[in-house]
This record gives sequence, structure tokens and C-alpha cells, in this order.
Amino acid sequence: METNRRTFVKQTTLASAGIGLASMLPSQAWARVVAPGDKVNVALIGCNSMGFGILKHHLGFPDAICVAMCDIDEKVLNERAAEIQKTFNQTPKLYKDFRKLLEQKDIDAVIIGTPDHWHCLITVYALQAGKHVYVEKPMANTIAECNIMVKAANYYKKVVQVGQQQRSGFIFQKSMELIKTGKIGKLRKINIWANFNYGVGPDAVPDGEIPAGVDYDMWLGPAPKRPFNANRFHGWWRLYWDYGGGLMSDWGVHLLDMALWTKDIVKAPEKVLVYGANTYHEKKARETFDSMSVTFPKDDFVINWDMTAGVQRGPYDMMYGLAFVGDDATIVANRSKINVFPEWDDDNKKNKAEEFKFLDGKESHNEHVRNFLDCIKSGQKNACPPEIGRAAALHVHIANIAARVGEPFLLWDDEKNQFTNSAAANKLITPEYRAPWTLPKF
Repeated sequence: METNRRTFVKQTTLASAGIGLASMLPSQAWARVVAPGDKVNVALIGCNSMGFGILKHHLGFPDAICVAMCDIDEKVLNERAAEIQKTFNQTPKLYKDFRKLLEQKDIDAVIIGTPDHWHCLITVYALQAGKHVYVEKPMANTIAECNIMVKAANYYKKVVQVGQQQRSGFIFQKSMELIKTGKIGKLRKINIWANFNYGVGPDAVPDGEIPAGVDYDMWLGPAPKRPFNANRFHGWWRLYWDYGGGLMSDWGVHLLDMALWTKDIVKAPEKVLVYGANTYHEKKARETFDSMSVTFPKDDFVINWDMTAGVQRGPYDMMYGLAFVGDDATIVANRSKINVFPEWDDDNKKNKAEEFKFLDGKESHNEHVRNFLDCIKSGQKNACPPEIGRAAALHVHIANIAARVGEPFLLWDDEKNQFTNSAAANKLITPEYRAPWTLPKF
């Protein structure tokens, strides 16, 4: 179990040649302790989209420095590095293999902005290398990978921040305050909706040549070998089961996370009732569902999820949002606004709750990143640790699994980590990694 840094580097170098690090659990003796007055040296793995945005939020603070970047696409990597140089006057070292990046001694924290199927492996490798981790949501692409990441984070005792940034923003912090202090009465149900055009996918295109400068085999990593197709690559990968979970996964973890926060739920759903289908009128390139309705019964309230890709309207004239329904009032919120709609008391001729409205909300990535940096220095619990990320991800994955195997009602045993009424669903708990990659074992 104990491995020094020299052995780790040697094994990582071997891994770069095709040997996996399945269950290597090295010591953290070489990891630097970041003091409150120190600058945090950060590295980015996966530079194309959200990961790069999160990096820029880090560099917006004076105590964060980018010392390394990695991407399998040379064009993306070079363009992003040039932007960092121009905007922040920093010159990070560049890599195409994340394992080589993790050998860089001065890195304190790693941002993981890769497709979902890479999250688990890179997180575990980064923790083994003594790094703190900011990993984009959903935490991982499968149930088993989420479980592994929770165990790894607990074992290495590093800060792992899952990118469910709404936990750090005013809108939903205020919502939780109102709910948990009884301002809307007893919470009875939460209705959630998410309607976005992109969820139907692009028009189909034939397989093609791998773009110049792209290490496509590395991009696939532990996922099955497939011919290159532009619709399975940058951006659109999230609509294929090998790499993501569609609109349900992309937005579900954010919005369901807010529903779970009302009762501080960190367990997977015990049962789900699911309808998932492809109902869009045109044939598009995707595997994931464009329409889903899911009910998550809880002990004393219920969560309802509804999504329709290909449309952009929803309840309260909002494309996405949550309605927290209480006896005395309903809170309606999304990232930009919160409204409290009180119920009317006929007997006393007055509202049962106080009205509240805030219409100037903003994205909370900045606050979430600040929380990550502060917790690296203080050792305090961060806003979205892996236990919280796992709960949101499993609500998404279990619903998707139910729809994929055609089981409208699934029962889940969180202690035994299995479905109790579907052998077909149990086959989708753990991914089969493509050699030479190996699923970490904890």
C-alpha cells in the first residue's frame, strides 16, 4: 500500500507506455501543504470547454497560478495556452498525456474538464499523485465509478470539489434558507424541468478521418474502440452512453442536486418511476433520450423531473427551473431569479408566507472555485464533496438505467450497491474498461 514518489513516477511512466495503475495506492508524503498565504498551483486536464472556463475562474483570483495544461487535441491545447499567456501572462507546461502532467511536482490542484467517462480514472490518479481535484459534473459516468471516487477521496484526504456550482450561489443558498427555516411551511413536492434544444443532437454525419493533432485513442481511453465521428467528439459526446448521459445527466445533476439539498440527502434513490423515450419528430445523431419523466418518492415528499429536448419553454415561462412546493408558499427558482409565491389564508385574509423576489442572479462558478481554493488552504469541508456529487449523479444514472433497460420501476439497495428487481439494470452499474486501462479498486 505504501509507495514513495520515486516509485510512483516510475509506475506512471510505465503506465504511459500502456500499463494501467489499477490499484496502486501510494503515500502522499511528497504532497505540498498549501498555507493560507500561499499561491495555489493549478493544472487543467481537458481544455476545450467548461474546464477552460473553470481554469479562468481560478486565474481570476490572485492566489492561483496555472502551471500545466493537458489536452489530446493539439489545436485546442495551443489555442488555450496562448489565451492564458495573453490574458494572464502565464506560461504553463503543455502535455497531451495527463499521466505525464501528474508527474509535475509543483502542481497543487488539478481541474478535470474531460468527457465524463474519464472523470473517475483521472481523479484517482490525481489523488494518488497528491493533488487536490476540481472535477466537473456529473462526478462520473457510472454508479461504480462514483463509488470509487468517494472512497478514493476519503482515503487520500484531499479536497475534491465536484462542479455543482449552484451550491455556492446566492439564489439557491437563499432558497435553502427559506425552506429549512420553515418559511414556506412543510415541503411537499419539488417539480423540476429542463427543456433545451441541444438535447436532440445534431444531424447525422458519416464516420471520418481523425483530425490532425488529435490523439483519438487517448480520447477514447477506457471507452470502447469506435471509428472517429465528429458527432461523438467535441461537445456532442455527452449524447452517447459511452461518454455521458444526455440532457438528463448534463442538467439533471445540477437541478436534482438542489432538490436533494433541501433535506441534505446524500444517498441514492431507493426507488424510481421512469418514462424515457425519443419523441422528437426528426432523426438526429444521439443515443440518449430526448424526453424523460421521472418520479423520485422520498420519505415525506416527492421529487418530479421532467425534460423535453428540442423545446425551450417551460413552466413559469422558464426554460429550466425548480418549484419547491410547500403548504404556505412555492419557491420558483433558476440560476437567474427566485420568486416566493405565498398561498392565501382565507380565514385571516392574508398571505400565509412573506413574498420574496430576486431577479439579478448570476452564475456561481466564481464562488465555487473560491470555496475550493479556500478549503485547500484551510482544510475545511468544501461546498460539494464527492458524497454530494455521488448522490446527484446516482439519481441521474439510475433514472437513465431504468429507461435504457425498459424498467419503468426500479428498486435500489444503497448498502448492497445493487438493484433488487432487475438483473438487466445491474449489468449497467460497473463499466468494462478497454485495455490497457483498468478500473481502480478500493
